[in-house]
Amino acid sequence: MSPAAAKRRAVSPARACAYTVVRRVFEHGAYADRVLAAEAQALDPRDRAFAMVIAYGTVQRRRTLDHVAQRLSSRSLERLDPPVLAALRLGIFQLLYLGGVADYAAVDESVELAKRTRPGAAGLVNAVLRRGAAEGPAIVAELDDADPGGAAILHSVPDWLARLWWVELGAERARELLRHVNDPAESAIRANTLLTSADAVSAALGVPAHPAPGLPDGLVVEAGFDAQGSDLWQQGAIMPQSRGSMLVARALAPVAGERVLDLCAAPGGKTTHIAALLENQGEVVAVERHPGRAAALQRTCARMRTSCVSVEVADAAEWTSGADGGDFDRVLVDPPCSGLGTLQSRPDRRWRATHEAIEELAGLQSRILAAGAAHVAPGGTLVYSVCTISRREGELVLDRFLREHPEFTAEDLAEQLPDWRHAAAGPHLQLLPSREKTDGFFIARCRRLRCPR
Repeated sequence: MSPAAAKRRAVSPARACAYTVVRRVFEHGAYADRVLAAEAQALDPRDRAFAMVIAYGTVQRRRTLDHVAQRLSSRSLERLDPPVLAALRLGIFQLLYLGGVADYAAVDESVELAKRTRPGAAGLVNAVLRRGAAEGPAIVAELDDADPGGAAILHSVPDWLARLWWVELGAERARELLRHVNDPAESAIRANTLLTSADAVSAALGVPAHPAPGLPDGLVVEAGFDAQGSDLWQQGAIMPQSRGSMLVARALAPVAGERVLDLCAAPGGKTTHIAALLENQGEVVAVERHPGRAAALQRTCARMRTSCVSVEVADAAEWTSGADGGDFDRVLVDPPCSGLGTLQSRPDRRWRATHEAIEELAGLQSRILAAGAAHVAPGGTLVYSVCTISRREGELVLDRFLREHPEFTAEDLAEQLPDWRHAAAGPHLQLLPSREKTDGFFIARCRRLRCPR
């Protein structure tokens, strides 16, 4: 084989990795971040970053990519073998959304990837992608987000999600949010104040960062930073965590010496933040149902030097402290949710969530919230948080809880967190990535009355 032929058949490690991620997500239901972490281990930082951009972008933009591919192909996409469809999606994403990538590289390497698994499909992939380079931008330009149906195709989300946000947020805010969900997620880290300070971490990062307003231990990193590959991570000095997630422990506002219950605690960002705010003085009982996640949580707590945390493996909806109840100063309930506030950092989440699942999750969230409330001492604080943008999982769960538990009253978070409060959310917080530029969260704080009403 001549050197020229060998060169034509080469595929960059980043594209090969991204192709594997895309295939495993859509063919096997794998999680994109987990597959990428496993497949990209041997890549250098530059290739790893490029692989993430291509893989995450292709998964996120699947709806739009399929719309373009179908316009350019005479065959129904449903009839294509999954490896062939993955190569088409990967190539079209690069052609349409990565301006710095040469068209010939996107086309040739996508064809080669398809050829390796389905040799007979190379001609189809080549033809569609070459048309995509010439005609694809015009096809996307024809799309608009005047209504939920058009917005769902243009911004690549399921129809039901576009309709949901249209109804709950109004057309203008829904469009703003949908235009934002494919942007890169913010890169934020929390300094572990048990060991260091935000200023010290900023000086040691080696990349530009600025303080997170209103979050003394938070930093927003302005350039690519591999947190888990850094010495600061190994030392327990930092935790990658969105500013929205950092707000949860701030809303709980634990004080040194208190007892805190953290339900559904893994992976541990909020747990270790609570421990840091307690200054390791007091007690945090972290409850996690899944043994593997609980073990990972224990490792995280050890790395972050949070000696006041004890981890228990149990179902949060059924956990009991062995006491008579009402024995914790503060309780955090952070139950499983649809995760619609994290679509930027979790690219496959939009394809996993369903409207029906939201209804089921709301029932689970209500049960866990009621279970957590039983452990709040008179005068104590209960915080409910979910990383989603769905009234059914946020405001409506909280409203139901307050109706059924008159011994609790909602507290207005405006005084403690004024920069994050918006009137439409009432006394609670509803963060929107398009507005706050961080993960979308619903956060509510309640107080248990010393004398029931």
